[in-house]
Amino acid sequence: MPTQKWGRSGSVALITTILLLSSACSSATNSNNTASPTAAATTAASKAPVESAAANKTPIKIGVLASMTGSLESYGKQTTRGFEMGIDYVTKGTKVLDGHPIQIIVEDTETKPDVAVQKATKLLEKDKVDFLVGSSSSGDTLAVLPLAQEYKKVMVVEPAVADSITGASWNKYIFRTGRNSSQDAVAGAAAIAKPGVKIATLAPDSAFGRDGITAFKEAALKLGANFVTEQYPGATATDFTPNIQKILEAKPDYLFVVWAGANSPWKQLQDMKVQASGIKISTGAPDIVALKTMNDLVGMEGFSVYYNTLPSNDINKWLVDENKKRFNNEVPDLFTPGGMSAALAIVEAVKKANFDMNTDTLIKTMEGMSFETPKGTMKFRAEDHQALQSMYAIKLVKKDGFDYPVPELMREMKMDETAPPVRNKK
Repeated sequence: MPTQKWGRSGSVALITTILLLSSACSSATNSNNTASPTAAATTAASKAPVESAAANKTPIKIGVLASMTGSLESYGKQTTRGFEMGIDYVTKGTKVLDGHPIQIIVEDTETKPDVAVQKATKLLEKDKVDFLVGSSSSGDTLAVLPLAQEYKKVMVVEPAVADSITGASWNKYIFRTGRNSSQDAVAGAAAIAKPGVKIATLAPDSAFGRDGITAFKEAALKLGANFVTEQYPGATATDFTPNIQKILEAKPDYLFVVWAGANSPWKQLQDMKVQASGIKISTGAPDIVALKTMNDLVGMEGFSVYYNTLPSNDINKWLVDENKKRFNNEVPDLFTPGGMSAALAIVEAVKKANFDMNTDTLIKTMEGMSFETPKGTMKFRAEDHQALQSMYAIKLVKKDGFDYPVPELMREMKMDETAPPVRNKK
């Protein structure tokens, strides 16, 4: 691919370009496939003069793969909201970077790997995107990784967490702003593992679930824990009775749960009186919808990737305030800051590369690059391009005015403490 060098311009008027494609199909020729611009983007566009030197500048095209429908729909929407707000944050609402309009093209993977491949191919071949971002599902993401290598384009993975993404299935075009299973595992193991403790695990039978438990076991075994049973219900299961019964029969001290999606096991764990049987439940604090099913877990100690009150920095304050403004006073949820982090990483890379969009130049720029996010400073580790980042040791507490247990900060675990093993054998 020839090097494409973009020069900096002087004073230019601003033009805003945003292209959001919905999940109905992958063809951009269907007029029903284009979503309306956000209110912020519309306002910015209305203020920009029609005659604009920026119209002659090459756009920066970013293709975002996300589960906009299906069981992970809420995750996809959180990520895309965060990504758009990240671009607005860094461009002050113009979606123009040094005179270059930023185009965001969102495609729905439907949480189906074959659809994810189809949509990614469309973004790469037809839309000619400069970056890929995504996806909500580890299975979707793993299916798309080879395309990043084939088309020689940087893919920023967010929020899929399977270790294999930056491990066995990694290639040099893959960078991940989302945390991986091992980072979850280090935090989760630190909360409950010690010599002689008996642990059972529950996770979906998927790349996300199995990688998460594998990483957790590795960390917990080093701390002296013993494992009595591992249960893997189907990724789309809604009845967990057989799995929970086996957990009860194994009589562990702790049940460590790895889960994502609307079909969560929390209610059945309560109905089958797991905690009343003397088994303590530990997990990562999930999104707010799932927290609303966890009122019986008040007092549980675990970890969190993000809750809106945990980080203390100016970017997170902006994100919380802006999310409330745009979305009916809602706070950003679990994966909103991840979407924003992916956007901030891409912009930082483009700026540091002096707008040289040659992929090898971008890779060299991003390896070892630090950048600021709603969670504080992140850094792409040079060896595997995994973003090192803070995690949060938390306790679920009951607070007035909330219909769910709120994650309360016990301590922030810094990026060096939560750094996962390098698994890509680079």
